[in-house]
Amino acid sequence: MGRLLSVVTALMLSGIGAWAAGAQDAAQTPRQALMEMFFSKEPGTFMKHLPAVTRAAMEKSGAQSNLQPYAMFTSQLQAQGKSFQTFEAGPVLLTTQDAKTGQKFEVIVESDSPRGDRDEIELSFRTYKDNLAQKSPFLPRLVFSMKMEAGHWTLNEIAFSLHVPLDDPEIWKDLKDRMQPHTTSVTPQIQMQAQGQTLASTSNDGIALAAVRKILAAETTYASTYASVGYTCTLSDLDGFGAAEANQHQAMLIGSGLASGKHLGYSFSLTGCAGAPAAHFRLTATPIGESYGRREFCSDESGAVRASADGNAATCASGGTLVP
Repeated sequence: MGRLLSVVTALMLSGIGAWAAGAQDAAQTPRQALMEMFFSKEPGTFMKHLPAVTRAAMEKSGAQSNLQPYAMFTSQLQAQGKSFQTFEAGPVLLTTQDAKTGQKFEVIVESDSPRGDRDEIELSFRTYKDNLAQKSPFLPRLVFSMKMEAGHWTLNEIAFSLHVPLDDPEIWKDLKDRMQPHTTSVTPQIQMQAQGQTLASTSNDGIALAAVRKILAAETTYASTYASVGYTCTLSDLDGFGAAEANQHQAMLIGSGLASGKHLGYSFSLTGCAGAPAAHFRLTATPIGESYGRREFCSDESGAVRASADGNAATCASGGTLVP
């Protein structure tokens, strides 16, 4: 009787503990979840706030180790001699200062827009030198789209944008001072144009790579959900909007912009889905015009992503460089 009472008590305590953990997750704000994801020292918090489909795809491909640098972000700041502080409310999310140089960096919350089980947190960045805010010709913004999943907030999507305030003369003066020509054969205007093109190409390459990985994760989920169909070579099948509930022709796995096949200067294509169920597919992301991006990306059901600098799909498939 005593042993039975002990077992029952243990089960009750376990259930109470699980309920309390779930209640704590539900009470956590999206901003707190985002901070816990990047700044907590507790092991596993980064993976915890990724969507289930992402975790499953990463476990299958063995890519969890690639996230280790992000999961140890807090330790890295401390190792570099930087003190930092995070804020769960207010206009500043994080402030950090270099003890050696005295330079200060802040992450600013531009907006926090909760809508039911979703939230979008837009962040900007500010640097200080000798307690004076430093102007930059480029103003990057990050938008973290959070979604409630299985009782806790997960990071569902990241968007990056770069703003250039063309009507600010002080910024252009600062940019000109930084970009004085080293030789008489190259004008400052040409240098500025070249740097702007390089920055735009690098930014859009990164966005395209993130989109490729999002489609790969969606294909994995799609094939496991609709086992009789297998992989799909129709991007609209992966679309995330328009139907009352998910089905094989609208699985609600990616946004409509990406599902259209033309997204942020890249053209996305799925081919090679032969058989029933389809066991293979090939994904390509091709830059549209030189001003948007330079690298071609390609992948398949293995999940390995390759890139070619010439923007050619054939080159990418046959001898592209493996992207970590």
